[in-house]
Amino acid sequence: MSLSKEVPADAFPQGFAWGAATAAYQIEGCWDMDGKGPSIWDTFCHAKGRVFEDQTGDVACNSYQLWEEDLKCIQQLGLTHYRLSLSWSRLLPDGTTNYINPKGVAYYNKVINDLIASAVMPMVTLNHFDLPQALENRGGWKSPEIADVFDSYAKFCFKTFGDRVKLWITVNEPYVCAKHGYEDGLYAPGLREPGTSVYLVGHNMLRAHSKAWHSYDANFRHLQGGKVSIALSSDWAEPLDPSNPEDVSATERYMDFILGWFACPVFCTGDYPEKMKTRIEARNLELGFSEGPRLPKFSEDEPNPLGTADFFALNYYTSRKVKNTSSHRSELSFKGDQGAEVVMDPSWPICGVSWLAVVPEGLRKLLNYIKETYNNPDIYITENGFSQIGPVELEDIERWQFYQDTLQEVSKAIRDDGVSVTGYFAWTLMDNFEWAEGFRARFGLFHVDFSRAELKRTVYHSGREYAAVISRHRTHIKLEKT
Repeated sequence: MSLSKEVPADAFPQGFAWGAATAAYQIEGCWDMDGKGPSIWDTFCHAKGRVFEDQTGDVACNSYQLWEEDLKCIQQLGLTHYRLSLSWSRLLPDGTTNYINPKGVAYYNKVINDLIASAVMPMVTLNHFDLPQALENRGGWKSPEIADVFDSYAKFCFKTFGDRVKLWITVNEPYVCAKHGYEDGLYAPGLREPGTSVYLVGHNMLRAHSKAWHSYDANFRHLQGGKVSIALSSDWAEPLDPSNPEDVSATERYMDFILGWFACPVFCTGDYPEKMKTRIEARNLELGFSEGPRLPKFSEDEPNPLGTADFFALNYYTSRKVKNTSSHRSELSFKGDQGAEVVMDPSWPICGVSWLAVVPEGLRKLLNYIKETYNNPDIYITENGFSQIGPVELEDIERWQFYQDTLQEVSKAIRDDGVSVTGYFAWTLMDNFEWAEGFRARFGLFHVDFSRAELKRTVYHSGREYAAVISRHRTHIKLEKT
């Protein structure tokens, strides 16, 4: 990473959201306390052999009991916004509104009220990977019924918390959940059903999102004045050989399969990308698959997903170079459908986990791509971060360099490219349970000492510097007003 200048105070517009993000299963712990039902991640981790050193989120950062410590971290950073997720099974232990857990409601009411009292706006995600196990037992995201069950859950949350919550995310990273949970088996519920369930799950997540957005629009927006979206994850991708038409086409497919899969129905056409549809249909013929369409069709009897996002919520971590491949030609699989192989440029540094190449400039390119492809929406960068593995370095100079470089790229996208970026949420507030990586991958602005029961939070250098950027920005805006 090149040394960059200090992020200028005037680089971001008035009202820009300065945030950090977390997720319930990754921080809350108390997995079976006070009436909470199990989630698919409780089941997945307890099965052993699926997470680094068989670690679990049973305790995690114990945010359920140590919320006041989290709040101190948020206040120390000077955040204007905080993105959290609700544990569906803490609120509704069997996933339905047949029984509402009052202690779960009380916990989130306290969190939301404390944030607002601290002049921090909550951005609330309804489902961040941790589907209630009771619903998984009924088919989970593979069941067509899940869309209506999710809609009921969403309406309960809008009614219960929506007088104070003005920014909602329905589903976090449907691509990651569908691909890792149902194609590769790397995430809960740990299914390996290549080339089939991945599309069904993605489809039902879009149906669930769409129903919830329409419910909010019809029943809550006029009273509450909030906004609702879906958080989409995407790499930035470029052809390995830009002069090779096959690599160029493979790169376009790659972007369609990871981002367009969900963004095209919501922001463009109300349907899946044409290249995705034709590719899967061609593969069905090629492989002799005759059990019906693998990529489901949207029903005219249900609300269409087109227009069901009041802003674009983007999670960006890394970039890839893409080349055309036929190595999966004989097998039914998502990768075979995609027909793209990804590689990392050897000049890109790797931070912590092996997949995370550090490419801040990729974010600016991706923001421009979204502007041009998806009708210039307002964009919140709802996750972006840098991991450490190995000995903890509280003076995490490289991580702060990454944040500096990234914020520079975001400021260029705003000032030079005219992209409407309205907020930035660092991943993450504090070290936590990083899914299959367990506790070994640390993304926090605060260090958490998992070796002691107190789980002490200590600010990293990157946290102090992020707080300084926020403070400079706020001071500049005050001076501008005067």
